[in-house]
Amino acid sequence: MTIEVSPVIVMTKADRELLDKTLLHDYIFEWGTKRNQCCLALGYVSMYNHSYQSNCEYLMDYDQQLITVKTIRAIQPGEELCINYNGDWDNGKKVWFEAK
Repeated sequence: MTIEVSPVIVMTKADRELLDKTLLHDYIFEWGTKRNQCCLALGYVSMYNHSYQSNCEYLMDYDQQLITVKTIRAIQPGEELCINYNGDWDNGKKVWFEAK
């Protein structure tokens, strides 16, 4: 089930280098087929917490400049909606903010 469809603001690699020095670093997504850009989602997408057992996934539409968030299983009332920051809902690769 689709939770949201969010437009994004797409930025260049040079913009990304500047954003990486700010608090916005934690709220942007790599963008483009070569991942040489970044984007800021204008909906709630940037506010979903990370989970390796996420109950949602996000899909990027580079042509339409949209991120769509969909559930991957039934969501229980009161359950937090989570995405996997690695891009794929089942990707177990360690993310940058966790202790090693």
